[in-house]
Amino acid sequence: MALHVALTHETTYRYDRRIGMGPQVIRLRPAPHARTPILSYSMRIEPPVHFLNWQQDPFGNYLARVVIPEETEIFSVTVDLIADMAVINPFDFFVEESASEWPFEYDPALRKELQPYLDIEPAGQRLAKYVAGIDKRKRTTIDFLIDLNRGLQNDIRYLIRMEPGVQTPEETLAQASGSCRDSAWLMVQILRHLGLAARFVSGYLIQLTPDVKSLDGPTGTEVDFTDLHAWCEVYVPGAGWIGLDATSGLLAGEGHIPLAATPHPTSAAPITGSHGRAEVEFAHRMAVTRVRETPRVTKPYSDAQWQAILDAGHAVDERLKSGDVRLSMGGEPTFVAADDMEGAEWNTAAVGPNKRRYADDLVRRLRERFAPGGMLHYGQGKWYPGEQLPRWAFALYWRADGEPLWEDQSLVARETTGLAPTADDVHLFMRGLCEQLGLPTESGVAAYEDPIHFMTIEQKLPLNVTPETNKLDDPAERTRVMRTFERGLGAPVGYVLPVQVWHTQDRGRRWVTERWALRRGKLFLVPGDSPVGFRLPLGSTAMLPAVDYPHVLPRDPFAPAPALPERRVLMQRRRTVALEAPQSPAGIPDEVVGSVRTALAVEARDGRLCVFMPPLADAEDYAAMIAAIEQTAQATDLAIHIEGYTPPHDPRLNVIKVTPDPGVIEVNVHPAMSWDEAVSITTGLYEDAHFCRLSAEKFMLDGRHTGTGGGNHIVLGGATPADSPFLRRPDLLASVVTYWQNHPSLSYLFSGLFIGPTSQAPRVDEGRHEGLYELEIALAEVPDPSVGSISPWLVDRLFRNLLIDVTGNTHRAEICIDKLYSPDGPTGRLGLLEFRSFEMPPHPRMSLAQQLLLRALVVMFWEKPYRQKLVRWGTALHDRFMLPHFLWSDFSDVVQDLKAAGLPIELDWFLPHAEFRCPVLGKVAAGDLEIELRQALEPWHVLGEEGVIGGTARYVDSSIERVQVAVRGLTSERFVITCNGRAVPLAPTGTYGEAVAGVRYRAWWPPSALHPTVPPHVPLTFDVFDSWTGRSVAGCRYHVSHPGGRNFEIFPVNAYEAEGRRLARFEAHGHTAGPPARVNPDYPVTLDLRRNA
Repeated sequence: MALHVALTHETTYRYDRRIGMGPQVIRLRPAPHARTPILSYSMRIEPPVHFLNWQQDPFGNYLARVVIPEETEIFSVTVDLIADMAVINPFDFFVEESASEWPFEYDPALRKELQPYLDIEPAGQRLAKYVAGIDKRKRTTIDFLIDLNRGLQNDIRYLIRMEPGVQTPEETLAQASGSCRDSAWLMVQILRHLGLAARFVSGYLIQLTPDVKSLDGPTGTEVDFTDLHAWCEVYVPGAGWIGLDATSGLLAGEGHIPLAATPHPTSAAPITGSHGRAEVEFAHRMAVTRVRETPRVTKPYSDAQWQAILDAGHAVDERLKSGDVRLSMGGEPTFVAADDMEGAEWNTAAVGPNKRRYADDLVRRLRERFAPGGMLHYGQGKWYPGEQLPRWAFALYWRADGEPLWEDQSLVARETTGLAPTADDVHLFMRGLCEQLGLPTESGVAAYEDPIHFMTIEQKLPLNVTPETNKLDDPAERTRVMRTFERGLGAPVGYVLPVQVWHTQDRGRRWVTERWALRRGKLFLVPGDSPVGFRLPLGSTAMLPAVDYPHVLPRDPFAPAPALPERRVLMQRRRTVALEAPQSPAGIPDEVVGSVRTALAVEARDGRLCVFMPPLADAEDYAAMIAAIEQTAQATDLAIHIEGYTPPHDPRLNVIKVTPDPGVIEVNVHPAMSWDEAVSITTGLYEDAHFCRLSAEKFMLDGRHTGTGGGNHIVLGGATPADSPFLRRPDLLASVVTYWQNHPSLSYLFSGLFIGPTSQAPRVDEGRHEGLYELEIALAEVPDPSVGSISPWLVDRLFRNLLIDVTGNTHRAEICIDKLYSPDGPTGRLGLLEFRSFEMPPHPRMSLAQQLLLRALVVMFWEKPYRQKLVRWGTALHDRFMLPHFLWSDFSDVVQDLKAAGLPIELDWFLPHAEFRCPVLGKVAAGDLEIELRQALEPWHVLGEEGVIGGTARYVDSSIERVQVAVRGLTSERFVITCNGRAVPLAPTGTYGEAVAGVRYRAWWPPSALHPTVPPHVPLTFDVFDSWTGRSVAGCRYHVSHPGGRNFEIFPVNAYEAEGRRLARFEAHGHTAGPPARVNPDYPVTLDLRRNA
């Protein structure tokens, strides 16, 4: 990211007569200790006839001494400079151990050198009182300074004061207000009275409009501005001079450009000097202009670029409509908590103490935005081996026709609920629900924990331990025992209503219930922590022949779906039947005969009233049951959670799911049928997540951007499986697979850090090279659309065993077809194609640019199928295409193909993605040569199984990293670029004088690694080796951690701090000499420091 601004400062004095002027001293040149890079500087003096001499004052500040030999009517100084607003971490310093806690004493020799900055002015009554009131308890020096600076900012109100000079501390405290220079001088005196060396600083302040508004705290300026400013600097051993801005209460950053730092304000005035007597007219103008902005994740596009992207999306939509493609687009974006990035649940753990609260807040906001009449479902999610309990899953369902599915949002209990429901509330709700369904009010059956199971557990406890104080090793079992005995074995856990839908042509839909006959007389649940509805003792009910078992058959996704009735008539069509068990096999023709083996359950759990939905095969039945439940909640005035079985997959219902995944919250968004819908869904989701304090950004400790680490899988399909373009035109899938294989940039430019053959989304040719041969045979079996088509099941059969990872898992492939036409069941026959290699973009507009790219590619392949041979990339995949230059070159070919097809896609729209994936690490110039280091890609490898306590584990080796070295201006063989003394195998890019190479190195030394004996190779020292003189003439150094040894313990809080950490690891100096080395034929453009030759 580069953000360059031009600052213009013009000061003009006009006199009413021609006068003589004495020497003028101008302090308007950035001081030598300015940390903001100043790319260019100029100062213009009027009158033109003058003499200028640059000097430095006793404190090292630059002075311009101007002598004007002739009388003049005007004196004008115009300063113009260009500053690089690279982010500076104001806390990037160390403190000597002797000064780490305040109060401390300076070393005598240092104190003597700092004497001008320790001189104090006599303290008046107010200053003495203020100093005496400062909290002087022992604490870290940095905390003390921050508290002092923030306290003064709160005590002194800022105002613009035009009078010359600086107020005394007594005046500032008496008025409790002052200008920036007044607050700065007061801070200087306070620090000196506390025994700390401090100096007054005058300079420029540049404030730019922030890309992202803060949720809490000041939001920043609304317009870019600059002005003369003043602040204070305090000297702390080890850290040096630390800037404290008492006007804002913050530390000085990249926007503070010092001009003069002196012991007293009088020697820091911008312009001083004498002149003859005259009336003076003073004019002052300052302006700041952005002169260069490269794309960045917080502001990827200008307004003009974004409008062009929107227009391109509409143009692509027109092509999709004219071709009758019927494309839908969904996805699975992921988010992390912005305030708790170190928590286990936002790194590796799937669930945690706060995820449910975040998810509940988010899904409710999404309901307000997309589905005001939607139903919130709090169900059970995935359950992976090794996880003791299944994960939760929140979902928002709403009717596609706009009719409400659930009306009163206040009847849905929040995660942070108030009063917990009682057993009487549960019974009351069940009776009310039976009444709403038209069933006998006592149809609900009380459900109990099995006393035999828990009495057995009690008998196993030690003699001196009670169930309430048990110390079982398993925390879940311990909680379960305590909860059961606290409630009492004789108290019901909840109530169960056996209920099922029977549907016949003559009698329509009916609710049917049955009084279950149980051997023990009561309904005792299967022990466990799941909801009551998952623990029903169905095996204890009367045994039925397989032919008579009332199975719930899922609806065929290809079956036609009539419109759902209005909500008010859903209940009116229902008849009810109550059965007694056991049933007699004989009966009169009009009698309803059968059994019920599904049930609705109501229980109080975790402080909420939970209603467990039974499995229902049709969306109409589900909607009718939900309507009855809401009416019951209104009648009983009880807020509830809907859980249990979700509605069946049905095009008449839309759904958004919010679920936990390791380290993230995943949102499965509803499909967009048009470009405008995609824009609305994506921007709305990012906005709601932001207000929930969820972020799409996450960083490593060293400042590298990782997205969220959970991915942003994009799903393409149709409104219904029958509409899916991939089932209607299987050649479209063949085109996608072939084109992706031909263009590695589509796999790597938008991916996360975890890539390679053992990743969770490997390319089809990464893990199994012979798979390409088999894939070519499969592609040949897909007919051209002009010839004919093949059945959907055959599409699945052709590719199911080829689009897989190295273990044969279809769900872990880059192009995933496990929901296209899977034989596993109706939920797998949805006609969907999932792209799993996309990482979560930090900005919604970047995500929409990715979606636009896919939509454009679908148009191109629909209009002209892509029929090319598969490429045997071999090791080039992990050689050339790990480098940003070759990725960008390949991707430019993709964009050229789209433009040749008449699709208005521009290459510049994807610069933010390239910067996000491969940021610049640093640049250095040496004569005509320029060396640029950029983050490159590196595959991570899943290692073999290792024994751990309780089982085995497989670690991922992420200790190998790669950087790209780009050299420009290399016009002869005189100069050789080396890294750690070894020649870098530069490959020409096709541009004269430009070449690139990769450097592969071990960044850290984990206990489990692919090559455990290879030590780290850091820091990387790059040299420009002059073969004529036999020595290095320039170079730079790159560190994988802070060069000063700072050990960061928390992740960067935002992209600005992350960039500051990245920039701090690059040094534009340092070089050593080294001899050339051989080129590895397997990886001709990569220097692998792990090899000795």
